[in-house]
Amino acid sequence: MVTEDFYCDQVLSGKTVVDRVRETENVLAYHHTKPFYPLHIVVIPKKHIPSLLHLEKKDDTLLLEMMGVIREVASQVQDEHGACKVITNMGDYQDSKHLHWHIVSGQPLQS
Repeated sequence: MVTEDFYCDQVLSGKTVVDRVRETENVLAYHHTKPFYPLHIVVIPKKHIPSLLHLEKKDDTLLLEMMGVIREVASQVQDEHGACKVITNMGDYQDSKHLHWHIVSGQPLQS
């Protein structure tokens, strides 16, 4: 399991260039760098938050902004592809300890 924070260390720092889908002052949505689905978009807060379980009351505005971006991107994906899933992972399922959501469409790719 990866213990670093890929999103802070690589994406938000600019070390890894990403194909941006949508960006606000506090949220970034981009195409996954190593997709597990034919269409695989990741949505992250620009502030480090380890997971959904670590959100605090003071993060409510950020969470609403994130959900707005997720809703907008998921709506576009559904319109273009007919369906999508919105997923977040926690605990051992979460490789990078930075809150993130996956918006995916299609059958999982074979590894």
